[in-house]
Amino acid sequence: MSIPQQGGGPIESRDQLAAYIASGEKPREAWRIGTEHEKFGYDKASLMPLPYEGACSIHAMLTGLRERFGWSPVTEGDKLIGLERDGANVSLEPGGQLELSGAPLETIHQTCDEVNQHLAEVKEVADRIGAGFIGLGAAPIWSQDQMPMMPKGRYRLMTDYMDRVGTLGKQMMYRTCTVQVNLDFGSEADMVQKMRVALSLQPVANALFANSPFLDGKPNGWKSWRAHIWQNLDAARTGMLPFVFEDGFGYDAWVDYVLDVPMYFVYRDGRYIDALGQSFRDFLDGRLPALPGEVPTLSDWADHMTTVFPEARVKKYIEMRGADGGPWRRLCALPALWVGLIYDQTALDAAWDLVKGWNHETREAWRREAGIHALDAQVNGVRMRDLARQVVGIAEQGLKSRARAGAGGMVPDETHFLNAIKESLDSGKVPADELLDKYHGEWNGDLTRIYREYSY
Repeated sequence: MSIPQQGGGPIESRDQLAAYIASGEKPREAWRIGTEHEKFGYDKASLMPLPYEGACSIHAMLTGLRERFGWSPVTEGDKLIGLERDGANVSLEPGGQLELSGAPLETIHQTCDEVNQHLAEVKEVADRIGAGFIGLGAAPIWSQDQMPMMPKGRYRLMTDYMDRVGTLGKQMMYRTCTVQVNLDFGSEADMVQKMRVALSLQPVANALFANSPFLDGKPNGWKSWRAHIWQNLDAARTGMLPFVFEDGFGYDAWVDYVLDVPMYFVYRDGRYIDALGQSFRDFLDGRLPALPGEVPTLSDWADHMTTVFPEARVKKYIEMRGADGGPWRRLCALPALWVGLIYDQTALDAAWDLVKGWNHETREAWRREAGIHALDAQVNGVRMRDLARQVVGIAEQGLKSRARAGAGGMVPDETHFLNAIKESLDSGKVPADELLDKYHGEWNGDLTRIYREYSY
């Protein structure tokens, strides 16, 4: 979840809202890659999720990272709730999932180095306190009641609201993890094309990275239970956004969409003020019940933009949000997939040609079927495995065209970061399939073995 914004000055005109998004435009040479990933922490002795406080806890993890590796603290009130260093952040999801929001980097070589350094730091601190971390899309055994709540005001408000608007919102908050990549755009037209490709192909990413086949200690019937959760959360702020594919879509249309999403909060003087269900349009008019007479600042707008949760999201960049959390090789594969698809114009055009004939029903069908069947999904006679092979092929060509070398020039491009998902295409098995094979085979139904064999 995002760290609250500060300042920005009062909003005097609606035009400032679209201008805020447009201010993210960058020339191609300034495009960067920001990778975020979440992971579950647990006590190795009890195999229970880490509480916020205690000898083996989230607080102990954050303190250890700060003291040993030079991170600066981020606090809310008197609580340590995150860390900052060199443009990167470590933050907490509601159930204690530890998230790295990486710095904006030029190449996937740098991204993977950043991921590896972070996981090495986490492991060193975790080993000292008796904790482990595992990359999965959903908590495999822990019940909802067993998940802790991190001491962040935003999460208390969201928890209270979730049951009013859907059935699985609290599961999303407390029992899921994702990996996502944040990428730049050069103009409004570039944003439009990238968003259309991004939304259309999120189900492909979900299928390739599906890694949440268990819930409450047993198979749940989905390859990506996390995908199922996002389809049953809050229709006002999730989904595949058919308006993005309509003529005239651009910054203003995105602003209209976000303005219509009910608010969660306003952040003032270090605390979250309850604005659940209230209207940002009323806020612009000085009629917000939570803060009567006040008008929002640009930082309020930035905060509100973080409370929409579609499969791809526009802020000052585009967020690709469709993949389950997973093992470290796939943490590098996800940015490789999306950078290859949309940072090379020939690849982006090819990806759009692949999906431009789809209607909303087709996109929704892929979204639904990918979560259940992953690479075995079929829509309108097309197999996901075949579609994914085309998509990965386009991404590979895009990465070759980028030709960003690594290892001091010894590695000519970034294509090898796709190897983990190319192996899935060859075998037909994604991480969820491998886990289910283990569960029904050598584990003999003992799901606790997942911690020993799949932790970082």
